[in-house]
Amino acid sequence: MAVTREDVMKKLKEVYDMELGLDIVSLGLIYDVLIEGGNVKVTMTLTTPMCPLGPLMMEDVKRKVGELEGVEEVQVELTFDPPWSPEMMDPSIRQMMGL
Repeated sequence: MAVTREDVMKKLKEVYDMELGLDIVSLGLIYDVLIEGGNVKVTMTLTTPMCPLGPLMMEDVKRKVGELEGVEEVQVELTFDPPWSPEMMDPSIRQMMGL
């Protein structure tokens, strides 16, 4: 069974920024998902380049996406271009946070 972008995004919603207690998809930290056969590449960012939880979140992305049937390899690319801003968050999350 081939993995889909929807499958990957669903798994990424299980990865949390523990400082904020919100998933990385709702926070707008996922920039791209590329799937080639059993290889998945996730391009993501962090709320700040100095985020102390960045390495843990990246490992969690690898672990969660790697749980999907058909996934052989997961690569996580970290980028800060464009820099993250609160406007990237899901509108309901921004409203909940009063932004």
